[in-house]
Amino acid sequence: MIKNALITGVTGQDGAYLAKLLLEKGYRVSGLVARRSSDTRWRLRELGIESELTYLDGDLADASSIQRAVIKAKPDEVYNLGAQSFVGSSWDQPITTGIVDGLGVTHLLEAIRQFSPHTRFYQASTSEMFGLIQAERQDENTPFYPRSPYGVAKLYGHWITVNYRESFGLHASSGILFNHESPLRGIEFVTRKVTDAVARIKLGKQRELRLGNIDAKRDWGFAGDYVEAMWLMLQQQKPDDYVVATGVTTTVREMCRIAFEHVELNYQDHVIIDPAFFRPAEVDVLLGNPGKAERVLGWSPKTSLESLIHMMLDADLRRVAKE
Repeated sequence: MIKNALITGVTGQDGAYLAKLLLEKGYRVSGLVARRSSDTRWRLRELGIESELTYLDGDLADASSIQRAVIKAKPDEVYNLGAQSFVGSSWDQPITTGIVDGLGVTHLLEAIRQFSPHTRFYQASTSEMFGLIQAERQDENTPFYPRSPYGVAKLYGHWITVNYRESFGLHASSGILFNHESPLRGIEFVTRKVTDAVARIKLGKQRELRLGNIDAKRDWGFAGDYVEAMWLMLQQQKPDDYVVATGVTTTVREMCRIAFEHVELNYQDHVIIDPAFFRPAEVDVLLGNPGKAERVLGWSPKTSLESLIHMMLDADLRRVAKE
């Protein structure tokens, strides 16, 4: 029997990889798309799946459009990946971030509760909810301490998912994903900022790379691996919450070293520390413990950080060379 899936944020990095995975599994996939003047479907074209999706107009900030999308898509599974997902922008747009990343989750859950209670729901939670870490390795039982409007809004989305699961019996699960990157990541994120700059420096189009706290530590994985964990959560008999991570932490400095060495350059010759890029409230370390996902879902990451950085940098070298 063919399943129907509805993905919010389908034009983003995770949405594109997830849509590709579901199509390969034989799903009919609908994507919620807010009207924008710019081209938002380039990631879907990169993966060769743009024409294989059904697109529904809607915005997480607008409850009525969410209700219409749920009714029209008749989804067996809903994946809520739509968000204002750049941490830095959340200080400049705290209200928008709160509405989309927080209240938008309630709009989806309420639409499912009223019009499609059999639907299984996935909420994209984030390691940024841990913020000022309360344990050396963060798992499903680690207390949250968000340090940005983004983290706070996502924490609301996480807890309202738990609340609807416990109050109304919805099959609603959250994936607490640690940093996950790919060649489809937006240029504003530090991994793509690094690989794009390294490509430009190597090709003589740029001389330096300005960064903030390069000693910040993150647990980085490949988005293409992580969307499989999302799907696996909704295949379980019981809904639950899972940390999805590699279990390995690396500094931004080390990531820069890997990227520059891939093109035979020394990062110390090009990286400049710029105080303008430091966050108002820094999150110094994030390190996930994916033990539960490994044990219950049978999931584990397949891509090393070095392979991931090389993949991203090679894609940026090809792109920049064509400019």
